Amino acid sequence: MITYDELNTQNHSITELSNVLLYLFKERSMCDTGICCDLFYRYMDKVKEHIDLVDTNLYSKLLSHDDHEIQKMARNFMSGSQEIKRIMQVYTKEWCPRKRGDTLAIGEHERFLKESEEMFELVLQRIQSETEKLYPLVRELSGEKQHVA
Repeated sequence: MITYDELNTQNHSITELSNVLLYLFKERSMCDTGICCDLFYRYMDKVKEHIDLVDTNLYSKLLSHDDHEIQKMARNFMSGSQEIKRIMQVYTKEWCPRKRGDTLAIGEHERFLKESEEMFELVLQRIQSETEKLYPLVRELSGEKQHVA
């Protein structure tokens, strides 16, 4: 059984990692370090794990609701999940073509930094939407204040 506190802790961890990575990515020489690469893969794993957890535990309550606006919100979040996963896959294919745990493949640092900032911003916007819209709605509909599922 997952709690809202656990989801919020995951969101905090993802936010922290994105802030650290953006700071590191600005310095080109940091991108080539194994530590930076490890942090990057930790970030990607945490985002995927979080999205999968939310997808598995929250949407069924909303999709089965009588209110079509609530169903629409669930479908929009689900669509957003798929888009984030797609963007992350394209990003990883572009910038991490080597085996996992190696280094990032940064040929064009400015483009890498721009695409990284865009991807991190997309994930941070998603986290904010979950916190401000999704979690309160699920809490309200379920009447459960601590546990999601």
